[in-house]
Amino acid sequence: MFSLLVNIPANAKWAQNGVTIAGGHGYGDVINQLNFPLGLFVDDDQTVVIADFRNHRIMQWKIGDTTNGQVVAGGNGAGNGLNQLNYPTDVLIDKVTDSLIICDRDIRRVVRWSRRSGTTQGEILFDNIYCWGLAMDEQRCLYVSNTEKHE
Repeated sequence: MFSLLVNIPANAKWAQNGVTIAGGHGYGDVINQLNFPLGLFVDDDQTVVIADFRNHRIMQWKIGDTTNGQVVAGGNGAGNGLNQLNYPTDVLIDKVTDSLIICDRDIRRVVRWSRRSGTTQGEILFDNIYCWGLAMDEQRCLYVSNTEKHE
């Protein structure tokens, strides 16, 4: 496993220009639009996944290909089915299991959704949690914030 710690000086200067890699076509629900994007995650392969909150889906892009976003979880309207999300707030990629871990806020659950081709639904990892944010450390310990319980 490779780890890199970078010390960013307090007086570091950043370029003031950026590049849009997802969305950028106003809010909406077509493949090149987002509606209230929240959590995002970028993996080592420069794959970007975004929790598209009001579209009840997780979108994915490869950096350098800003026109070919794809729905990789949800996208079947808001609901509590295993093929649906309901206001997802955060997402991360677990490379070991080749899956997405998703905070599915309004259904009060954390779900895992395989990234393998043909996957049409997720599985519940935790329920009864009003999650907002996710993180995973190098030992694959999953950290989940619970806004309802302030933890």
